[in-house]
Amino acid sequence: MPARLRALVTVVCAALLGVLLPAAAAHAESRTVQGGRLDWGIKSSFQSYVTGPVAKGSYSLTGGAATVGGSAFRFHSAAGTYDGGTGALRAAFSGGVRFLGHPAGGGAHQLDLTISRPTVSISGATGTLHVDVVSKAKGTGAVTTSRQVPFAALSLGGIDMRGGGSTVTLENLPATLTAEGARSFAGYYTAGTALDPVSLSADVRAAAGQQEERREKQPSAPQAPSPKRQQSTGGAIEDGAVDWGVRRTFREYVTGDIADGRWALTAGAQDGGALFRFPGGQGTYEDGDLTAAFEGAVRFTGAHGLDLRLSGVRAGVEDGRGTLYADVDSPRLKAEKVPLVTFTAGTPRPADGLVRITEAPAKLTARGAEAFGGMYRAGTAMDPVSLAVALTADAKLPALPDLGSAPTTSASPQPEQSPRAAPGSSARPVASAADDGDFPALPVSLTAGALLLAAALVSVAVRRRRTRPAASPSDRG
Repeated sequence: MPARLRALVTVVCAALLGVLLPAAAAHAESRTVQGGRLDWGIKSSFQSYVTGPVAKGSYSLTGGAATVGGSAFRFHSAAGTYDGGTGALRAAFSGGVRFLGHPAGGGAHQLDLTISRPTVSISGATGTLHVDVVSKAKGTGAVTTSRQVPFAALSLGGIDMRGGGSTVTLENLPATLTAEGARSFAGYYTAGTALDPVSLSADVRAAAGQQEERREKQPSAPQAPSPKRQQSTGGAIEDGAVDWGVRRTFREYVTGDIADGRWALTAGAQDGGALFRFPGGQGTYEDGDLTAAFEGAVRFTGAHGLDLRLSGVRAGVEDGRGTLYADVDSPRLKAEKVPLVTFTAGTPRPADGLVRITEAPAKLTARGAEAFGGMYRAGTAMDPVSLAVALTADAKLPALPDLGSAPTTSASPQPEQSPRAAPGSSARPVASAADDGDFPALPVSLTAGALLLAAALVSVAVRRRRTRPAASPSDRG
C-alpha cells in the first residue's frame, strides 16, 4: 500500500478508536452503589402464620428496617458496586426483622427467626439474595447463626443489567428458596418454595475518573473557613439526636385505609423511614445520667378526628432508666413535657466522644396513653428509642437510614424482549444527559457508520490512484 494511502488509513483508524475507546473505558471501571432501598415481604403467608391463631406470635423490626405496602419490609442504605459494562451488581442493605411464635413460657418461643442484611448479587443472567439468619430449629430448639446465606435465587426474566444511569431499579423479581435457605429457615419450607418477590432501587455514583473530571471543569470558588465548635467542658452536650418511630402499627394505621392520613415533619425533624429523628440535642451528661432537649416536631392527621402533634422532645436518663418526653397537642390532651415512654438505658458511657443508647425497648406511660386518646394502654410496647449525644466537637452522630432516590418510571427502563421477562419487571439503567455523566454503550449503528466511513475513504483514495494519468518524462523532472 502506498505511503499516502497508509497514512490516510492510519488517520481514519485513529479517529475511529478515539470515538470507541472512551465509551469502552467508561464501563471498565466499577462504580459505587450508595443509598437505596430493598422491599421484600420474605413470605407473606409465613407472616400470616406467625401472627395468626396457631403461632400466636409477632414480628419486630431492627436496624432501621420499616414496613411498606401491605406486607413488605423495607431495608435501607444500599452499599456496594455496579459495573455498567457487564451489568454486575452487588448491593448490601441494612436492617432486619425478627419473627417470634409459639410461646413456650418464660418469654421463650419455639419459633424464633431473624433475617437481616439482605444483599443482592447479580452476574450475567444469575441473581442471588443473601441474608444473615439466626434461627431456632423446629423440634430440637438448636439456635444457628449464619452469615450471608445464599437464601433465594432471583429470576431476572431476560433483563439486561448493562447501562450507565444514576439509579438501578428492579421491580418484582421472582424469588425461590435455595437449599441453603431452606436449612437456615429452620425447616419451615423446602428448597424451591416461591418466596415474595424482591424490588430494589439503588443509587449509583459516577466513576472516580469522571467525578474528578467534573470537579476540574467546575470553577473553583474561594472557600470560607468553617466555624469551629468549642470543645465541650463540664459535661455539656455538643450535639445530639433522638431516633424514635413512635409505634410501627400506629404509623400503619395513620396511612392505612381506616385513617387515610399522613404525617408531616417540621422544625428540623427528619424522616428515616421507620423512625423520626429529632436533632439538635443540647443538655448535660454526667457519669451515665443525662438531660437533653431536641428540635423538631411530627404531626399525625387523618380521619375520625386523628390529629396528634409531638414537639419539644426531651430525654432524661437516671440510674439506668430513661424517659422520653414531648409537648403534646391533640383533641384530648394539650400539655408540655408529657412523659410518653420509658426505656431501659443501662449506664451509657462515652466512646470516642459519643454516648449512645441503641434501640432500647420502650413502654407507653399512663400519660402517654392519654396522648394517644386511649388507643393504647399504659405498658404497651412502643418502638425502641435510640439516643446519641456528642460530648466533643469532632464526634459524629450515627447516620440516618439512606433510602436513596425515589424510584421513578423514567429511571426504570423496560427489560429486553424475552419470553422469560416477568410482567412489571424493569431493570436496565439507561444513561442520558441528566445522568451521572457515564458513557452509554456505543450504539451498533454508530460503530458500523464509522467503519463504513473508513472504508469509503479508503475506496475513494484507491479509485483516485487508479484513474490518475500516467506521469510523463517532464513530470519526473
